[in-house]
Amino acid sequence: MSSHPADPPPQSGSLFPEDDTKLSGVAPATFDASIVDLAQRMPSGLRLGTSSWYFPGWAGLVWDRLYSEKQLSRDGLAAYAQHPLFGAVGLDRGFYRPLTVSQYAAYADDVPDDFRFVVKAPSLVTDALVREPGGQGKQANPYFLDGDLAWSQFVAPAFEGLGDKVGALVFQISPLPRPRLGQIDTLIERLHALLRVVSEARSRSPDAVIAVEVRNPEWLTPAFVDALKDAGATYCLGLHPKMPPIDAQLPILRRLWPGPFVCRWNLNIKHGAFGYERARDRYSPFDKLIDPDPDTRATLARVIAGTVGAGQPAFVTVNNKAEGSSPLSVRALAEAVSALRN
Repeated sequence: MSSHPADPPPQSGSLFPEDDTKLSGVAPATFDASIVDLAQRMPSGLRLGTSSWYFPGWAGLVWDRLYSEKQLSRDGLAAYAQHPLFGAVGLDRGFYRPLTVSQYAAYADDVPDDFRFVVKAPSLVTDALVREPGGQGKQANPYFLDGDLAWSQFVAPAFEGLGDKVGALVFQISPLPRPRLGQIDTLIERLHALLRVVSEARSRSPDAVIAVEVRNPEWLTPAFVDALKDAGATYCLGLHPKMPPIDAQLPILRRLWPGPFVCRWNLNIKHGAFGYERARDRYSPFDKLIDPDPDTRATLARVIAGTVGAGQPAFVTVNNKAEGSSPLSVRALAEAVSALRN
């Protein structure tokens, strides 16, 4: 099993013994027959997964026992990929610093051939601001939406390292500073140029998807849709309180039809005031559904059914901050998909 550097540092006050990180590997949980049967009933074009995999609270759900956050980040991916419902995972780590070919290749080595990654582009090209470590904007980013840099620092390394295991490359554009909101038409032109550069990736792996997720509703214009369509890209449905409710975003997907479906369910959209930190404190250790959202699940299930029924792929990753436990959210979503197929 390959070794990866930790995504986040372990939280202070850890209950795990120091020598836990010296163990040789991470083992998967024992999965009961019902979850195996549910996985067998999923349509072949659907890839479900979580936003990452390094959570100790998933003991019994994904892991056979408690492991430290550090060990799971480094060694847990192979065990994660043995979960019957997990055909994909979100790889967000490169948002903070572009990953190398060898780093991507190490991840690819840990998973089966039919597993796929939903990879988030680096903030180097998706954030209009250069930010301080705490997230405060420091200055304008001169490389924002730079297509050549997106290719060299993200698209080309991801395809070389992951190969056919690339499921979707997601350009999640960070919230824009207020002055930029009045420049949407110009920014859409820059985005269009970027997408035309990276669309060459489709020749390397025709099944891979290029998707754009935004955090300002001002992006959602006919010109935005035209840019995506012309470049062969799609819209990543981002379920986040900064964006309109799911039903209000679906018309974008309809205008891009037929095409693949990419969704990242990031936060509980019923609690608009919840940021990631507040949601983390409310839901940790992420071992149960705290705020179930069956309405969102039902809508996602219908979109998934329509997409795969038309022969298009669907990639859906769920964050712990959506309902409280992403493995349990994935199972509940799979059950909703299965109910529509019966």
